[in-house]
Amino acid sequence: MKKTYTLLLFALIVFSANAQLDISILKDIENIESQVIDWRHYFHENPELSNREFNTAKKIEEHLKSLGMEVQTGIAKTGVVGLLKGSNPGKVVALRADIDGLPVTERNDLSFKSNVKDTFLGTETGVMHACGHDTHIAILMGVAEVMSKHKDKINGTIKFIFQPAEEGPPPGEEGGAKLMVKEGVLKNPDVDAIYGLHINSGTPVGTIKLKPEGIMAAVERFVINVEGKGSHGSAPWSGVDPILISAKIIDGFQTIISRESNLIDAPAVITVGKITSGTRFNVIPESAELIGTVRTLDPNMRDLIIKRMTEMAGDIAKAYGGKATIEWQNNTIVTYNDPALTVKAIETLKGVAGADKVEDMKAVTGGEDFSYFQEKIPGVYFFLGGMTPGNTNPYPHHTPDFQIDDAGMLLGVKALSQLAIDFLNE
Repeated sequence: MKKTYTLLLFALIVFSANAQLDISILKDIENIESQVIDWRHYFHENPELSNREFNTAKKIEEHLKSLGMEVQTGIAKTGVVGLLKGSNPGKVVALRADIDGLPVTERNDLSFKSNVKDTFLGTETGVMHACGHDTHIAILMGVAEVMSKHKDKINGTIKFIFQPAEEGPPPGEEGGAKLMVKEGVLKNPDVDAIYGLHINSGTPVGTIKLKPEGIMAAVERFVINVEGKGSHGSAPWSGVDPILISAKIIDGFQTIISRESNLIDAPAVITVGKITSGTRFNVIPESAELIGTVRTLDPNMRDLIIKRMTEMAGDIAKAYGGKATIEWQNNTIVTYNDPALTVKAIETLKGVAGADKVEDMKAVTGGEDFSYFQEKIPGVYFFLGGMTPGNTNPYPHHTPDFQIDDAGMLLGVKALSQLAIDFLNE
């Protein structure tokens, strides 16, 4: 018993020691902070939409090549991958950053504010890094530079994955993590584990949040076409109103959540985000279109909700004299943190950030296509604080006023660097 206890204690001491950054690596990380901030400002000022990140990819490529890495470009259209081989043989670990901006017009008054305009779905719009992907790029570029100076401390290989189209490719196109996996990004050499982060505007700088198992939801997109019968608005009895049917369908869907889904097991959300129908105030139109999303964290609940929505849409429309069909598109699967890898990651992150700065969290119903990497290999995804401490009213992601504190990025560089080293040295 005493021998077993001693061995366990020794293992914990060794692992704890591994969770502390080498002093020379730490010094290089701290010295690169201003450069990471400059990169972030550049990408924020020059955002590009999904599958159109041409200039972003070029700048990443130039940086990785300047570090002497093997670099692949054009993966999943605009993706960039850098390969850093350590001085000693070993496993392969991947670190991932997403690189696309959003069709959002920035409302901030920053010195590096985006004034970029583009066309999205036929409409001119501003383009903005309204989800923090600019910080993700800069953080991973910083990790690449630091690690390239310390190949003697790397037992194995680090694969740096800069992924386009996390926000989703344009209609009719493939893209994102799913396409990267399809094109073999986790092969040659085969990746053993992957880590990714997401900066968060509502989490204080210096804080990290994560959990084992499901951390972000599976995301489905649905389109419902409702067929009615047009008539004059003054005589609704002579037609079949698709707008009324749409309202009943939306109302009915919410009973799937409130009365049929076991929310004790996991949360779920059904949202209709767009309704298109009609042209005039006094005309009952012939049809309506509903577009929305379903978010689930449990596979069985997902199957139930999709089944019941499909049945309910048709049945409700029929009850009111119309027809309805529903089309489904899966956007992401559950972002699932490998439990064993997460336990080890938590110890590493506590060593980097401080034990009191690494917090357990509940799953969120946002989606993340990092899940497609985790579907193939063990992975850990975590949230990095980007809110100025003391801020009581942070702006949400995907909004024109979204802001991130530059001070949050240094911890991201430290965290990804140490996660890679600890995994390869294990």
